[in-house]
Parts: sequence; structure tokens; C-alpha cells
Amino acid sequence: MRTLVSGGAGFVGSHIVEQLLDAGHEVVVLDSLEPTAHDGVPDGLPGGADYRWRDIRDPDSWRSALAGVDAVCHQAARVGLGVDFADVRDYVDHNDAGTAAMLWALHDARFAGRLVLASSMVVYGEGTYRCPRHGEVRPHPRTVDDLEAGQFEPGCPRCGRAVAWRTTTEDTPTDPRNVYAATKLHQEHLCSAFGREHGIAVTALRYHNVYGPRMPRDTPYAGVASLFRSRVEAGHPPLVFEDGGQTRDFVHVDDVARANVLALTAPVAHDGALNIASGHPITVLEVATAIAGGSASALAPVITGRYRLGDVRHVVASPQRARTALDFRAAIEPIAGLATFADAPLRRPRSGDGARPPRGEASSPARR
Repeated sequence: MRTLVSGGAGFVGSHIVEQLLDAGHEVVVLDSLEPTAHDGVPDGLPGGADYRWRDIRDPDSWRSALAGVDAVCHQAARVGLGVDFADVRDYVDHNDAGTAAMLWALHDARFAGRLVLASSMVVYGEGTYRCPRHGEVRPHPRTVDDLEAGQFEPGCPRCGRAVAWRTTTEDTPTDPRNVYAATKLHQEHLCSAFGREHGIAVTALRYHNVYGPRMPRDTPYAGVASLFRSRVEAGHPPLVFEDGGQTRDFVHVDDVARANVLALTAPVAHDGALNIASGHPITVLEVATAIAGGSASALAPVITGRYRLGDVRHVVASPQRARTALDFRAAIEPIAGLATFADAPLRRPRSGDGARPPRGEASSPARR
């Protein structure tokens, strides 16, 4: 099988490329080498792939990379919550317009293969909750007044009582609550529309909090595990927002890459969304503690009480549908994986105007 992996030089994408090559597949990589994630061409890329350093927002980049391709794995995107709402144009430009360019090129090429999309748990907004009086409920977005007062837990939207989180399934209504989340859901909608019109299955893998080697470091666009890791490496304690009680599912990048390979190669293509998660809930404070405790110089996390309005309190996945559809089960539990992540190599984004390869330049690093 010949697979085109967009964002294949990135954090998740490079692991997918590596696993596809190890399984004997041909791989074409299309990557813009965006400076929020890369300081030029990353070291340690798996060799044997056909690398194309081109702008994913340009349909011609896609057209030139699609020759002979049997499947497309779309990982390229601007990730993270961003700095502030001023990032809205960049997110829409890279995520929405980049996906539209891909789909236009697939349509033009009469592509009839398999399409796998990297989506995210952020499309759900707040996770699933249960009120002791009103049953399953969807809390309203948290307010600045409540957050300033340290009232981080959402309440029942009908009676205001405390609610308890429950696992979120793929049937949970989507409710994106920040710009990044809105673009990820729009990517799903665009790809689904393409799939319906062309009669092909589109698998949207909703990643929960991914961590592991090759994460970008020292950037507000990185995941919280990377930010904690960078603090510890610099000899500073991790800074935990709110009270640290936010509940998430952290899943290792090796497991996420394996889920993508399964989605690309399963005997029957799955059409629709799948949660990709470890199945082991963990609080943000526990994440910070695991990373600090796994470092050479353990530093106790500091709870700051700070918050970001676009953040949600609890969102924990049900991994059952991915087990049924792909026979996917995460192999690495968060506590063990996060402890080893404390010493994992990270990737540095560009801090200045360093040299970049010319647009269109292709290369194939030596196989490791």
C-alpha cells in the first residue's frame, strides 16, 4: 500500500510514518514544516519515505503528491488552544483551508481509496456529566466570574447541583468551545461531505491528550504534557492551572500511531468517528506529578489557580467503539508512560528566522 501522510514530519505523523514503513508500506510525506512545531527539518525522521516540503494549503502540493497513492492519512494541522483569539485566522487558514485544498485535490484526482483524519476530543467541549436529579446533562460553558472565584467544577444547567463526569462516547453531541475545536469539527464535516459524495469511508480519529517523544517544546501551542516536561527539564516545577482536578485521558503517541495504521489497513474501513484513548482517566495534577517524579530532579508541581476560558473541566473517552471497529487497545498506561516521558527527546520549534528548505524540495533521510 502507498500512503500519503500529511504532517508526516510532525509529532504524531512521524510515528505513523515509522510504523507504516516498518510494516512494509510505501509512504509519501507532505509537510509544511510550520515554525510553531519545527525548527527546520527535524532530526531523526524515519528514512525510506518520500518527503515533500510543500504548503498543505496549496492544492498543487497535494496533486503532485497523490500519484499512485492508495490511502491518505491527514495529520497536518495547527494544534493547541493558541495564545488568544488573534490566532483565529492562522487556525482557519491551516486547518480548514488546508483540508479543503486536500479534498479538492482528491476530488480532482478521482481518489477512491481510504481516508483517515486526525481529529480531537476537543470537538466534544465539556464531556458527559450526570446530575443526581436530572440524569445526563450538558453543563453551560464556565463563566469568568466562576473561574475567578475558583469555582472550577461545572454544575447542572437545570438545578445547579454538583454533577459527576461520565465517559464520553462518539454519539455525544459535539460542542466546540474554542477556535481550535471549531476547526477540528469543521475538518470532520468537510471530510464527511467528501466521503458521502464519493462513496468512500472516512475515519475520523478523535485523539485524546497525546504525549510522547518528538513533541514540540517551549511553545504555547504544545500540549500540557510537553509544557510540564519543558519546565522540569529547565529545573522549574510544573505550573498547574485551576486546582489540578481536571480529568483527561492521556494516550501515548505510539498507541495513536498504531490506531492510524489499523484504520488504514483494517479489512473493513470504518466510516465515522472513533475515540483514541488509553481508557485510564487521570487528573492534570497527576500528570504533572508523574512527569516531575520521573525526572532526575523531582520538583513538586505548583497549583496556580490560573485558567483559560476556552478550557473544559472534564472530558474522558469511552474507548469501546475503537476496540470493536479496529481491535485497538492502548498498550501504554498513562502513569507509566508519563514517567518515562520525563526524559523523552522533544522537538524545538523555530524561535527566529532560521533557514528552511525551499518549497518543493524533496528529501529522503537515511533509514534509522
